[in-house]
Amino acid sequence: MSKAELLQAIPAPALGEPYLLTPGPLTTSMATKEAMLRDWGSWDADFNRVTAEVRKQLVAMAGVQDDSYTCVPLQGSGTFSVEAALATAIARNGKALLLMNGAYGKRAAQTLDYLGRDYLTLDKGDYLPPQPEEVAELLDAHPEITDVFLVHCETSSGILNPLREIAAVVKARGKGLIVDAMSSFGAVPVTVDQVPFDVLVSSANKCIEGIPGFGFVIIRRALLEQATGRAHSLSLDLLEQWRYMERTGQWRFTPPTHSVVAFHKALEQHAAEGGVAGRLARYTSNRDKLVAGMRAMGFKTLLEDNWLSPIITTFFCPAHPNFEFKRFYDELKARQFVIYPGKLTIAESFRIGCIGQIDTHIVGQLLEAIRESLEVMGVDDCSPAA
Repeated sequence: MSKAELLQAIPAPALGEPYLLTPGPLTTSMATKEAMLRDWGSWDADFNRVTAEVRKQLVAMAGVQDDSYTCVPLQGSGTFSVEAALATAIARNGKALLLMNGAYGKRAAQTLDYLGRDYLTLDKGDYLPPQPEEVAELLDAHPEITDVFLVHCETSSGILNPLREIAAVVKARGKGLIVDAMSSFGAVPVTVDQVPFDVLVSSANKCIEGIPGFGFVIIRRALLEQATGRAHSLSLDLLEQWRYMERTGQWRFTPPTHSVVAFHKALEQHAAEGGVAGRLARYTSNRDKLVAGMRAMGFKTLLEDNWLSPIITTFFCPAHPNFEFKRFYDELKARQFVIYPGKLTIAESFRIGCIGQIDTHIVGQLLEAIRESLEVMGVDDCSPAA
């Protein structure tokens, strides 16, 4: 399928099925849905081949040219994989620096509390990015720090953090770098030659446009091999998951078979669209049309243009007395669009995703649905509270 044919194939949602304008789960293609119509044996050679191909393709997407990194898929949501990665990468006597500007950085801190790992935080609040010079200052002041954790795209605000610049600071000081690329990998370039990470974590139901069911960890092999005894959980032991896969080709415990084969099909479509560059181009176009259209209606974005990610955008709720988010959500859902509530502490907000099987034509339909919904609600001013 050519790129043009792929984009033309983006369908209207099935009867009663809205577009999911969220950071995942998201709207998937018909081909991805159809891949799930067959049942697979979890130990069958054909399914093992699918798993092996998925692992190989993900490592290649990270720009790895040799066997210095490996990919370990893990059952569950992306948070399962983040927890497993943190337990694997950070020694029990290590100390992490957590760079936080939203809910997912805070979740990493909560995870380390459960794991009993020591950490320091740089919390920038809801919408400001951590700056490389701030990271350098903290690392120089705290030489006991062994690892740095950063969420690349913090979807609670929609910010795209300056990963490449921070990576350079971290590696110059010989520290480990753990990247939560949950909502960026597959659409924003993250390769080891430009971002020398030790660990990268993402999930099936994000920019590669699969369905929920598993996450995956791309990790430096030498780091993984030295992680004996670090795991805190039988089912989240990343080292043992990898060892078992390497030895047998199988998942240690029952795999999410339908999710894996759907993801395999999604990877095929990802390549047909032009890989990471092609996916980034479509998502960026979606975001640009969305932001321009929303601003034309009077909505204000949380972030300035230079920090807007192509993944999801946060808008302040209108201060108009007739605006109520639940009503707005329900009106849009009745028009076949599902959006996300906000996660800010400073103001009422909502979020609209730019990813999944949507294009600018569908964004145009969304903008019209928003206009209709506001008219029904009697909202004629979309400016936020001061």
